[in-house]
Amino acid sequence: MRARRRPWLLAPGAPLAFPNPRHADADGIVAIGGDLSQERLLLAYESGIFPWYDAGLPPLWWSPDPRAIIDREHLHVSRSLRRELHRSRFSLSFDRAFGRVLRECADRPETGTWILPEMITAYEALHERGQAHSFEVWEGAELAGGLYGVQRAGLFAAESMFHRRDNASKVALVASVVLGFRAGITLYDVQFVTPHLRTMGATSVSRAEYLTRLDAALDRDADLAAVAAPVRHPRELL
Repeated sequence: MRARRRPWLLAPGAPLAFPNPRHADADGIVAIGGDLSQERLLLAYESGIFPWYDAGLPPLWWSPDPRAIIDREHLHVSRSLRRELHRSRFSLSFDRAFGRVLRECADRPETGTWILPEMITAYEALHERGQAHSFEVWEGAELAGGLYGVQRAGLFAAESMFHRRDNASKVALVASVVLGFRAGITLYDVQFVTPHLRTMGATSVSRAEYLTRLDAALDRDADLAAVAAPVRHPRELL
């Protein structure tokens, strides 16, 4: 086994390159610094790396071991959530309110947020390129919940979700998983297993297995818009 190395230090505007994520440090940090240009972000996701850092720090680039994913067959929809999906309370949309979802995910004054203003700018730019997407859950005309993430071929990297009504974020997660796999996604990344994500079926795989799955996913075609955009009601997910 190769020894883990210290994270690379990247200057703003440095050449587009990352070290092999298999050499991340014990915490899973691959590199420190650089910028959030569209090209660097896309290269990161294609390399199994993602940015995550707090205000006042330079960008930190991560590839944790183990890595959290949700497989379609492991997605857990509880009886109560299944009943929610059958109800007429919520409706669904795709890429209708990406900026609002992003800002709602960032609006967490009680805990703080890693979705900093420069991240909002960067991910909105990816969305304009068709490489970042949102799933929205509505209660009437009100945005009740949502989820956003980055897509690269058959990879969907879920970044964050929020709710303003009970179960709305769970509905958004189920929509993104079910419709993603219908569209051709083969790797659904959630980065770290949290207690909440575990109840929804998230599991951990080794970094090595994740990177192997990533290579295969990047060779696949997936058209999220064609599959997700026509869906209007959660019952269509069942």
